[in-house]
Amino acid sequence: MKRLHVFSTVFFLLQFIVPCFADGETEIVRTFVSPTRILWQSGAVSNTEQLLTPGNGQADLTNASICVLKNEGDERASILLDFGKELHGGLEIVTGMWSPGNVPRNIRVRFGESASEAMAEIGEKGATNDHAIRDMNIQVPWLGKIQVGESGFRFVRIDLLDADAELHLKEVRAIFTYRDIPYLGSFKSSDERLNEIWKTGAYTVHLNMQDYLWDGIKRDRLVWVGDLHPEVATVNTVFGYNEVVPKSLDLARDVTPLPGWMSGISTYSMWWIILHHDWYMHHGDLDYLMQQQSYLSELVKQIVSKIGPDGKEQMDGNRFLDWPSSEDAAAVHAGLQAMTIWSLSTAAKLSEIIGDKETLRVADEAVKRLKKYTPPMGQSKQAAALMAITGMVAPEKANKDVLAVGGAKNFSTFYGYYMLQAMAKADNYEGALDVIRNYWGAMLDLGATTFWEDFNMDWLPNASRIDELVPAGKKDIHGDYGAYCYVGLRHSLCHGWASGPTAWLTEHVLGIKVVAPGSKTVLVDPHLGDLEYAEGTYPTPYGTIHVSHRKGANGQVISEIAAPEEVTIIRKK
Repeated sequence: MKRLHVFSTVFFLLQFIVPCFADGETEIVRTFVSPTRILWQSGAVSNTEQLLTPGNGQADLTNASICVLKNEGDERASILLDFGKELHGGLEIVTGMWSPGNVPRNIRVRFGESASEAMAEIGEKGATNDHAIRDMNIQVPWLGKIQVGESGFRFVRIDLLDADAELHLKEVRAIFTYRDIPYLGSFKSSDERLNEIWKTGAYTVHLNMQDYLWDGIKRDRLVWVGDLHPEVATVNTVFGYNEVVPKSLDLARDVTPLPGWMSGISTYSMWWIILHHDWYMHHGDLDYLMQQQSYLSELVKQIVSKIGPDGKEQMDGNRFLDWPSSEDAAAVHAGLQAMTIWSLSTAAKLSEIIGDKETLRVADEAVKRLKKYTPPMGQSKQAAALMAITGMVAPEKANKDVLAVGGAKNFSTFYGYYMLQAMAKADNYEGALDVIRNYWGAMLDLGATTFWEDFNMDWLPNASRIDELVPAGKKDIHGDYGAYCYVGLRHSLCHGWASGPTAWLTEHVLGIKVVAPGSKTVLVDPHLGDLEYAEGTYPTPYGTIHVSHRKGANGQVISEIAAPEEVTIIRKK
């Protein structure tokens, strides 16, 4: 049997796995997960504990252990199941025998990433069937089995719709669908909250590694190239090579003939360039990189054509960094200036590697023009982060004047990764660790088992947890907040772009950074901040690096490092 390789804390008891294949690549497998609790029930419902018992997926003639939902008069029977963790997949329902026999029952099934979403009507607080059908009426057979749905969810509500009827349920199990791959990277420190955040980011991305690398498993279930950048950083950190990454990068290229922008967004085409550099540095596949040469060279010309004579970016298409910054035109302009510098500087490096001297010249000359103009940094943490990363402003100034102001206030789940990177460049490691604890940790405090499309610290006062029905007088953290494309319950609660702390903690606390193509040379430069110790592993094409760092009595970090013989380790003093 296949097993889901996780950490010492097992996410689920995996059994009865039925393998299927994605183009002959790593297996996508299915396992069946029973509910962990009955969160709510209404009407005549009996023997609910039966549904918490692991089943075998087979109807039988005994009808001995059956949960019964019974509609009597105007009273309707309903039940809300909690599967304990966010999952991707569908639902299997195994039924028993009711009277009169051989008559199917009509039921309503509602999937939810939160309890409130599973209880909502379509249109209520933004609840939708966009991208994945999560609210449906179906028929279930008498003494049989049916499998339905495909979405991201943790909760399922079932309502019996037929008047004066009974529904006998032997089993209701989630069909958990995921890539069967080992967690090669790991992170453990003296702070259990950081450990849980690292694992939650890893699990968030793992769920989104489906046929392609998606942004979210409920919504949008699409390949958004900007979203890929923090996701791929997490893939490299946790799983090492996986074909879902080049498959997704190639899809974005192939469905975007120039002069189009990937996903209609100029920065997303820029992220495609940066992603290829990161992927090459980690895995060293020169043949794959060479396949990008013709598209890369034309994309560079297209980006350069959007630079004015004064060195200012003039990008068309959707001018976008992330949603929370989208209404701040000055911040978007500053961020686009930085992204243009970052992407063209990266394109120059790639062009040198593949021997494209003309594209190298074009990119280098454009970067020199761009650097003659520095827009105001303003107070946007998104813009400040990108400007610090690209050297447009001193990281120490960006940190002091913008990034560290208010701690986690005005962070975002996507660009939070770059805010953390900029804080690291300013040597503000303890400040970054506090932001991770407070911002990403707040989602865990609210019941999250995966990280969300967006989160705002202003949502915290009087907020309910996602794993409870909203108490009277409390705010529905899922349904009452959100904006732009993620209003209310449409908000994705499993979004890969929010996984940045997983990659960041490995890079900066464990101190592992690839500095030569194919992970042939790795710098180890740990920054423990207020931690007493940190240890973990990191995948390379040659095997796994193991590091352990502890603070000595004098505060100095004492390290133990083991690496494959093909990998040169540089230990920064």
